[in-house]
Amino acid sequence: MKNTWKAIVAGAAALILTACGSTAGSTTTTTATTAPAAASTVKTTDQDTESTTSETTAQSTSSDTGSNVLVVYYSASGNTQAVAEEIADAVGADLFEVTPKEPYTDDDLNWSNPDSRVSKEHDDESLRDVPLTTTSVDNWDSYDMVFIGYPIWWGIAAWPMDSFVKANDFTGKTVIPFCTSSSSGIGDSADLLSEDAGTGTWLDGERFSSHPNADDVTAFAQSVLAQ
Repeated sequence: MKNTWKAIVAGAAALILTACGSTAGSTTTTTATTAPAAASTVKTTDQDTESTTSETTAQSTSSDTGSNVLVVYYSASGNTQAVAEEIADAVGADLFEVTPKEPYTDDDLNWSNPDSRVSKEHDDESLRDVPLTTTSVDNWDSYDMVFIGYPIWWGIAAWPMDSFVKANDFTGKTVIPFCTSSSSGIGDSADLLSEDAGTGTWLDGERFSSHPNADDVTAFAQSVLAQ
């Protein structure tokens, strides 16, 4: 009788251990199969982010506002760019930046060094034909008024602008030159650009200091538009 009772107790204990082991295994399996679902969610979020970024980039690179006014500028140190952007904001114009294929470095622009790039180009006019990344403006024919901005180099327009002006037809367009300079006036720079162009109606230009008052720039741009 005593042996029979021991057998019953041992069998019951075995059943309890088997049930516990089965439950633990089931829990582990469930956890393992849940992890890939979380990874799938992360992947979907990344795809949505990439799609949104692509759409934003495509929108931000579009510069055509449908305006009939264009501001073309070459800026060596950022001063002319600041004025150009102020003019564009004031009159709702599109912007086009003239960029040399070989950008000017700070050393290139060191006019006090006779061996610098600009000094050599100043001394040898044959070196002033500066290749640009492009001279073609989208929808060029749709613009009736074109502001042309540049820094003054040795009393004339920085020569990268010469390359742009010579490459385009300004027939039927009103052209307004503007320049930036720490000390020099606009001088003959606008007249020389007009000669290079050979076409277009060129108005008197305006000179701004290297860091002009924004209100002065806005007033100039709006006064031109009101003519």
